[in-house]
Amino acid sequence: MENTQTLRMTYREALKQGLREALINDEKVFLMGEDVGRYGGAFAVSKGFLEEFGEDRIMDVPLSESGFVGAGIGASLGGMRPIVEVMTVNFSLLALDQIINNAATLLHMSGGRSTYLW
Repeated sequence: MENTQTLRMTYREALKQGLREALINDEKVFLMGEDVGRYGGAFAVSKGFLEEFGEDRIMDVPLSESGFVGAGIGASLGGMRPIVEVMTVNFSLLALDQIINNAATLLHMSGGRSTYLW
């Protein structure tokens, strides 16, 4: 019989590990969101990332969900790999227009030419 061990961790630690791995493995990946840099994220998921990866890859943004989600969409169109963190799900409703009417329709609206998003 095979002896397997289960690795247990919190959701926060799993998110942190996944984000760190993405940032390490691809220099085009960057994290942007409210309080993700100096404060380390609302739930401490990105704590220490600013010191580890620098201000060019860990960006605190102003309280304007529609604005920074739109910036993330634009960055992805330019070939970057943004990770856009919206502090809580209810704040994502403020960026719903960017998510539904922009990001979700770009492939169709560009006639299939905007492939960076996928």
